[in-house]
Amino acid sequence: MLHDSTMERLAMRIRDAEDRDCAGIAAIYNDAVLHTTAIWNDSVVDAANRKAWRADRQRLGYPVLVAVDEDDLVIGYASFGDWRAFDGYRHTVEHSVYVRSDRRGGGIGKALMLPLIDRAKGIGKHVMVAGIESGNTGSIRLHEGLGFRPAGVLHQVGMKFGRWLDLTFLQLILDDAPTPPGLP
Repeated sequence: MLHDSTMERLAMRIRDAEDRDCAGIAAIYNDAVLHTTAIWNDSVVDAANRKAWRADRQRLGYPVLVAVDEDDLVIGYASFGDWRAFDGYRHTVEHSVYVRSDRRGGGIGKALMLPLIDRAKGIGKHVMVAGIESGNTGSIRLHEGLGFRPAGVLHQVGMKFGRWLDLTFLQLILDDAPTPPGLP
Protein backbone atom coordinates (compact mmCIF):
# COMPACT_ATOMS: atom_id res chain seq x y z
CA MET A 1 0.00 0.00 0.00
CA LEU A 2 1.01 3.62 -0.41
CA HIS A 3 2.39 5.40 2.63
CA ASP A 4 0.24 8.15 4.13
CA SER A 5 2.79 10.75 3.00
CA THR A 6 2.43 9.59 -0.60
CA MET A 7 -1.37 9.78 -0.41
CA GLU A 8 -1.07 13.24 1.17
CA ARG A 9 1.27 14.40 -1.61
CA LEU A 10 -1.23 13.13 -4.19
CA ALA A 11 -4.03 15.05 -2.35
CA MET A 12 -6.52 12.25 -2.80
CA ARG A 13 -7.98 9.15 -1.27
CA ILE A 14 -9.18 5.81 -2.60
CA ARG A 15 -12.60 4.44 -1.67
CA ASP A 16 -15.39 2.25 -2.98
CA ALA A 17 -17.49 4.03 -5.60
CA GLU A 18 -20.98 5.18 -4.71
CA ASP A 19 -23.92 6.21 -6.87
CA ARG A 20 -22.92 9.87 -6.44
CA ASP A 21 -19.61 9.10 -8.20
CA CYS A 22 -21.17 7.78 -11.41
CA ALA A 23 -21.28 11.16 -13.20
CA GLY A 24 -17.55 11.61 -12.53
CA ILE A 25 -16.82 8.06 -13.69
CA ALA A 26 -18.86 8.69 -16.85
CA ALA A 27 -16.95 11.93 -17.54
CA ILE A 28 -13.58 10.12 -17.33
CA TYR A 29 -14.88 7.25 -19.44
CA ASN A 30 -16.29 9.61 -22.07
CA ASP A 31 -13.06 11.60 -22.30
CA ALA A 32 -11.20 8.34 -22.97
CA VAL A 33 -13.78 7.34 -25.60
CA LEU A 34 -13.60 10.68 -27.41
CA HIS A 35 -9.89 11.48 -27.15
CA THR A 36 -7.83 8.31 -26.61
CA THR A 37 -7.38 4.76 -27.81
CA ALA A 38 -7.66 3.43 -24.24
CA ILE A 39 -11.33 2.49 -24.73
CA TRP A 40 -12.30 0.98 -28.08
CA ASN A 41 -15.88 2.20 -28.03
CA ASP A 42 -17.32 4.99 -30.13
CA SER A 43 -20.31 5.88 -27.94
CA VAL A 44 -20.32 7.95 -24.80
CA VAL A 45 -22.35 6.99 -21.73
CA ASP A 46 -24.27 8.82 -19.03
CA ALA A 47 -24.27 8.53 -15.26
CA ALA A 48 -27.22 6.10 -15.36
CA ASN A 49 -25.18 3.76 -17.57
CA ARG A 50 -22.24 3.84 -15.13
CA LYS A 51 -24.63 3.34 -12.20
CA ALA A 52 -25.96 0.17 -13.84
CA TRP A 53 -22.39 -0.93 -14.65
CA ARG A 54 -21.33 -0.40 -11.02
CA ALA A 55 -24.38 -2.27 -9.73
CA ASP A 56 -23.59 -5.18 -12.05
CA ARG A 57 -19.99 -5.32 -10.80
CA GLN A 58 -21.19 -5.26 -7.21
CA ARG A 59 -23.76 -8.00 -7.89
CA LEU A 60 -20.89 -10.19 -9.10
CA GLY A 61 -18.83 -9.37 -6.00
CA TYR A 62 -16.36 -7.16 -7.87
CA PRO A 63 -15.16 -3.76 -6.71
CA VAL A 64 -15.35 -0.36 -8.33
CA LEU A 65 -12.83 1.93 -6.67
CA VAL A 66 -12.54 5.68 -7.12
CA ALA A 67 -9.76 8.12 -6.42
CA VAL A 68 -11.22 11.39 -5.15
CA ASP A 69 -9.57 14.73 -4.58
CA GLU A 70 -9.82 16.95 -1.50
CA ASP A 71 -13.27 18.11 -2.71
CA ASP A 72 -14.44 14.48 -3.04
CA LEU A 73 -14.53 14.76 -6.87
CA VAL A 74 -13.66 11.65 -8.89
CA ILE A 75 -10.21 11.89 -10.47
CA GLY A 76 -9.82 8.22 -11.36
CA TYR A 77 -11.47 4.84 -11.12
CA ALA A 78 -10.60 1.17 -11.37
CA SER A 79 -12.47 -2.12 -11.45
CA PHE A 80 -12.20 -5.70 -12.57
CA GLY A 81 -14.56 -8.28 -13.95
CA ASP A 82 -14.62 -11.72 -15.46
CA TRP A 83 -11.97 -12.22 -18.12
CA ARG A 84 -14.01 -14.71 -20.13
CA ALA A 85 -17.47 -16.13 -19.47
CA PHE A 86 -16.52 -19.81 -19.19
CA ASP A 87 -16.17 -21.77 -15.95
CA GLY A 88 -12.53 -22.62 -16.57
CA TYR A 89 -11.59 -18.93 -16.36
CA ARG A 90 -13.31 -18.25 -13.02
CA HIS A 91 -10.01 -17.54 -11.25
CA THR A 92 -8.94 -14.89 -13.79
CA VAL A 93 -10.11 -11.28 -13.97
CA GLU A 94 -9.45 -8.43 -16.36
CA HIS A 95 -9.22 -4.95 -14.96
CA SER A 96 -9.56 -1.35 -16.06
CA VAL A 97 -7.98 1.76 -14.59
CA TYR A 98 -8.63 5.29 -15.83
CA VAL A 99 -7.46 8.68 -14.58
CA ARG A 100 -8.94 12.09 -15.37
CA SER A 101 -6.95 13.66 -18.21
CA ASP A 102 -5.65 16.60 -16.15
CA ARG A 103 -4.33 14.26 -13.41
CA ARG A 104 -2.56 11.57 -15.47
CA GLY A 105 1.05 10.73 -14.72
CA GLY A 106 0.90 11.68 -11.06
CA GLY A 107 0.63 8.28 -9.38
CA ILE A 108 -3.16 8.00 -9.23
CA GLY A 109 -3.22 4.92 -11.47
CA LYS A 110 -0.80 3.13 -9.17
CA ALA A 111 -2.72 4.28 -6.11
CA LEU A 112 -5.87 2.70 -7.57
CA MET A 113 -4.16 -0.47 -8.76
CA LEU A 114 -2.60 -1.49 -5.44
CA PRO A 115 -5.90 -1.91 -3.55
CA LEU A 116 -7.54 -3.35 -6.68
CA ILE A 117 -4.89 -6.09 -6.80
CA ASP A 118 -5.43 -6.70 -3.08
CA ARG A 119 -9.19 -7.04 -3.65
CA ALA A 120 -8.63 -9.63 -6.39
CA LYS A 121 -6.34 -11.61 -4.11
CA GLY A 122 -8.88 -11.28 -1.29
CA ILE A 123 -11.62 -13.00 -3.28
CA GLY A 124 -9.34 -15.82 -4.39
CA LYS A 125 -8.47 -14.76 -7.92
CA HIS A 126 -5.31 -16.28 -9.36
CA VAL A 127 -4.49 -14.06 -12.37
CA MET A 128 -5.22 -10.46 -13.28
CA VAL A 129 -5.10 -9.59 -16.99
CA ALA A 130 -4.46 -6.18 -18.55
CA GLY A 131 -5.42 -5.55 -22.17
CA ILE A 132 -3.73 -2.30 -23.25
CA GLU A 133 -3.55 -0.58 -26.62
CA SER A 134 0.03 -1.24 -27.66
CA GLY A 135 0.89 2.43 -28.14
CA ASN A 136 -0.10 3.30 -24.56
CA THR A 137 3.43 3.06 -23.19
CA GLY A 138 2.53 4.91 -19.98
CA SER A 139 -0.02 2.29 -19.01
CA ILE A 140 2.27 -0.55 -20.04
CA ARG A 141 5.07 0.89 -17.87
CA LEU A 142 2.66 1.34 -14.95
CA HIS A 143 1.63 -2.31 -15.14
CA GLU A 144 5.18 -3.60 -15.54
CA GLY A 145 6.14 -1.57 -12.46
CA LEU A 146 3.41 -3.41 -10.55
CA GLY A 147 4.81 -6.80 -11.57
CA PHE A 148 2.66 -7.51 -14.62
CA ARG A 149 4.52 -9.48 -17.29
CA PRO A 150 4.00 -9.40 -21.06
CA ALA A 151 1.74 -12.19 -22.28
CA GLY A 152 1.44 -11.40 -25.99
CA VAL A 153 0.26 -8.99 -28.63
CA LEU A 154 -2.78 -9.33 -30.88
CA HIS A 155 -2.12 -7.29 -34.01
CA GLN A 156 -4.78 -5.17 -35.68
CA VAL A 157 -7.65 -6.59 -33.63
CA GLY A 158 -9.26 -3.20 -33.04
CA MET A 159 -9.78 0.09 -34.77
CA LYS A 160 -10.35 3.66 -33.77
CA PHE A 161 -9.78 7.06 -35.33
CA GLY A 162 -9.40 5.47 -38.76
CA ARG A 163 -6.54 3.12 -37.94
CA TRP A 164 -5.92 -0.46 -36.80
CA LEU A 165 -4.92 -0.98 -33.18
CA ASP A 166 -2.81 -3.68 -31.57
CA LEU A 167 -3.69 -5.07 -28.14
CA THR A 168 -0.91 -5.90 -25.70
CA PHE A 169 -1.75 -8.36 -22.94
CA LEU A 170 0.03 -8.37 -19.61
CA GLN A 171 -0.72 -10.59 -16.64
CA LEU A 172 -0.04 -10.68 -12.94
CA ILE A 173 -0.13 -14.00 -11.12
CA LEU A 174 -1.68 -13.14 -7.77
CA ASP A 175 -0.74 -16.18 -5.68
CA ASP A 176 1.53 -19.19 -5.70
CA ALA A 177 -1.18 -21.87 -5.68
CA PRO A 178 0.23 -24.97 -7.43
CA THR A 179 -3.28 -26.18 -8.35
CA PRO A 180 -6.72 -24.54 -8.55
CA PRO A 181 -8.76 -24.44 -5.33
CA GLY A 182 -10.64 -27.61 -4.49
CA LEU A 183 -8.17 -29.92 -6.24
CA PRO A 184 -5.88 -32.33 -4.37
